[in-house]
Amino acid sequence: MGKTVNRQNSNTRGPIALYLSLPILSWAFYDFANTIFSSNINTVFFPFYMDEVLGTDEVRQQVASTFISYANAVASIFLVLFSPLFGVWIDNTGYKKRFIVWFASISIIFTFMMGVFASFDFNVNYSGVPLSLFLVVVSFVIAKFFFNSSLVFYDSMMGDLGTKEEMPLISGFGVAVGYLGTLCGLLVYLLVSDGDFHRAFIPTAILYLIFSLPLFFFIKDKPIPKEQRKKIKFLEGYKEIIQTFKEMKKHKAIFTFMIAYFFLNDAIATTIAMMAVYATAIVGFTSGQFIILYLVSTIATVIGSMVFGYIAKWIGAKRSITIVALIMIVALVLAVFATTQGMFWIAGSMFGISLGSMWVTSRTLIIELSPEEKRGQFFGLFAFSGKVSSIIGPAIYGTITLILRDHGTIASRVALGSLILLTIIGLIIHLKVKPEENR
Repeated sequence: MGKTVNRQNSNTRGPIALYLSLPILSWAFYDFANTIFSSNINTVFFPFYMDEVLGTDEVRQQVASTFISYANAVASIFLVLFSPLFGVWIDNTGYKKRFIVWFASISIIFTFMMGVFASFDFNVNYSGVPLSLFLVVVSFVIAKFFFNSSLVFYDSMMGDLGTKEEMPLISGFGVAVGYLGTLCGLLVYLLVSDGDFHRAFIPTAILYLIFSLPLFFFIKDKPIPKEQRKKIKFLEGYKEIIQTFKEMKKHKAIFTFMIAYFFLNDAIATTIAMMAVYATAIVGFTSGQFIILYLVSTIATVIGSMVFGYIAKWIGAKRSITIVALIMIVALVLAVFATTQGMFWIAGSMFGISLGSMWVTSRTLIIELSPEEKRGQFFGLFAFSGKVSSIIGPAIYGTITLILRDHGTIASRVALGSLILLTIIGLIIHLKVKPEENR
């Protein structure tokens, strides 16, 4: 089977033919779909809704922030626990689309339920927290967990869509199309401009479903024959992970990059989580101004994704990641010392470029470094590394602001400055990656 696929993909395709092929276009549209969820729910409207319901004074604003951070952390913890098992499922069954369909559908249903629960007033409160809000938070945790879980299978699917040489362009195209989903999703803001942010939840679920359909219908799985499969036990994924760690010397390059990515993604995940709070509380943006900033940053992300797809093809994924990390450092330095909105506009645009480009280049490097028979497992580790950092990063940020809270805005600037240190550590480790050690 593998040899047949290689012959089919041996002819080099031009960019237009590549991008317009039905499997790649359908795959990219799922990035479009899930980015609508990521931007609308995770970054913008869920935090705004929490602040709308709870943030009636400064103390309750901190309660709202606590709910948001804990909800994100819980979803990430579950992904950390299950992502190694997902990798084993991929390598043992060959099924990717099947799991995406199930996981995306569950995520869509609970995104829809966020809107349903937020619309009801149950007249029940626990310590001042409405029951409806509690149900919205639980639905958010479930929706985000299954959203993140589907991405493990989605990322692994990329390797089936073309040749190794085509991977940078395919990855860049997927990320660029995905971030166009942000622009589409934020049109929902027109429905909530009067401040009823829960109105964004159900339209987001509908858009998430619509743009997932091409992948659901037009991509076919390539399952491994049943006689070649092993019986999967729940702990099998963790046993294989432990065994993989024991074989670290054989895959030194990819493990070195996983450590580097941990620190780089730490900075990215934390910046995404705190962007709205920092822009409004420290730099003085209104919520409307932040939406515009977010749109501009997203456009920069789309452009950066496409450009770095070509850059990665020309100079390699490793060197491209080095450039992206340097852009991140400059963006964070500008944000830390921003005294005007203009400085933060520049920082936001540069961070947008680095955000999309990091996804393009890191996924490409994983494919370059991974043995094909262990690709699913390494993408599981990739998700594992990213999600552990997405728990720890916000915790570090929050601890710094808590300790330095009496120093006002300086606390947030120091907290954001800690991300510069994390990025530098990640860059230094990344420079030690030697792809030849994986062969």
